[in-house]
Amino acid sequence: MTAPPRQVVAAFDFDGTVTHRETLSAFLWQVTVPWRFALNTLLLLPTLLGYLLRLIPNSVAKERLLRRFLAGMSREVLAREGERFAHERIPALLRPQAVTRLAWHRRQGHRCVVVSASIEDYVAPWALAAGFDAVIATRLETDGAGRVTGRYDGGNCYGAEKARRLRALFGEAAVELYAYGDSRGDREMLAMADHAYYREMPGEGKGG
Repeated sequence: MTAPPRQVVAAFDFDGTVTHRETLSAFLWQVTVPWRFALNTLLLLPTLLGYLLRLIPNSVAKERLLRRFLAGMSREVLAREGERFAHERIPALLRPQAVTRLAWHRRQGHRCVVVSASIEDYVAPWALAAGFDAVIATRLETDGAGRVTGRYDGGNCYGAEKARRLRALFGEAAVELYAYGDSRGDREMLAMADHAYYREMPGEGKGG
């Protein structure tokens, strides 16, 4: 008996892969008045320095950042600001090569997924509007009063967590995976791919 064809999936990291820069700082700038942005950054300097020196893990440093900037914000405001950032700011940050590659996968009928450590409140509105079929991103916890705590809801979508969530999404289905990434946070996802692209995009019309 002939085995059924494998489903083809294209998994794209977001910051530095789909975009030409990281996006979280730009989003935090949007939702924070300038003087508070400067104060929060100053207070976070020990954490930022520890991260740069690799003394503080990515997930710990980022959660401290999110708690400092976003804790106490209502979920409705965060969702509204995420939509605004997605539609007004992200288009100017896109890498043309990534947009072209996404279009190629869509023409082939492949299932396209964003797998990002950035927060889903702005990644998801952009990605779904751009034609991605699914979004895997970092979710933020909300308290009983409907306010963001700044803590993760389900963990930071980085490193091994990206690979774990991709496997959870597709279960035991037979998948042929294309993966695109640009940093050490993408290594596990790239390692599980049939076609892995690190800091590069194939030319138009090229497959694996």
